[in-house]
Amino acid sequence: MTHPFGATSTTDDVLAGVDLGGKRILVTGASAGLGVETARALAAHGAQVIGAVRDLEKGHRATEVVRDQAANGGSLELVALDLASLASVRACADALVAAGKPFDRIIGNAGVMACPQGTTADGFETQFGTNHLGHFVLVNRLASLLKPASRVVMLSSAGHRFADVDLEDPNFEHTPYAEFVAYGRSKTANILFAVEFDRRHKARGVRATAVHPGGIQTELGRHMTPELTAGMIANINASTPAGAKPFAWKTIPQGAATSCWAAIVAPAEAVGGHYCEDCHVAEVENDPAVRGGVRSYALDPARAEALWAKSEAMVGETFR
Repeated sequence: MTHPFGATSTTDDVLAGVDLGGKRILVTGASAGLGVETARALAAHGAQVIGAVRDLEKGHRATEVVRDQAANGGSLELVALDLASLASVRACADALVAAGKPFDRIIGNAGVMACPQGTTADGFETQFGTNHLGHFVLVNRLASLLKPASRVVMLSSAGHRFADVDLEDPNFEHTPYAEFVAYGRSKTANILFAVEFDRRHKARGVRATAVHPGGIQTELGRHMTPELTAGMIANINASTPAGAKPFAWKTIPQGAATSCWAAIVAPAEAVGGHYCEDCHVAEVENDPAVRGGVRSYALDPARAEALWAKSEAMVGETFR
């Protein structure tokens, strides 16, 4: 597949000429950063966007630009969702199911990164519980609303390369806690969830994929000290092959471009069950000296199925 877009493409680039009139799209984390930009770009092209946010007051302030730029029938509606509380997740999903309006896309954009050790309202390690389990329950409860030819896009990260999931100790009860190991586990889980959701639903025309938006300076990094950020960039550059470009931050429109590309523009068969970065499907790459690509463990179908079973056991709910 040829791909005319790349690392510097923006949301407006990838959606140029696209008419999303009549499309209904759920975006989690629509009150900051990538979520706001994703919602803006979709609504500007005519989509009816449902933005799921933890703080509705903050969400209404942050999304003024979305409403201002909505065009061709595009719109924005906000709903309350706290991914760190399964009660909130279930209430949000139940309300959307009761409304009975189908979705063309679900973009699981919300997340936390490198936060101090803690737990969600249900006692799960904060990053795994919020980034993975919250979305796991939400998307599965909304699966009946997904139309044929619809897609689920999960925001993962190159941070998945920090760690595979630990199905024996997901809550760090027996493992020393490390912020980026926990983050890596949760981002690997996002990919594995997409792999297994895609396997389960592709026969009815519903596909799922995971994306890495790139390095962007947003609220996601609120737990990152300047020293930690500088150290992270130094480590990335130290492993960069000679002659390759050093690490560079993306703008928010560039960061949200891969989400929009994978959700709207890319062929479903190309992205379904895969991991995308810089507006293309990433190659499997297990060499730690190579910056791009996806680790093979994150696409392992047996691992994906095992994570699904473990996740069902943890949340006390079984999904088809």
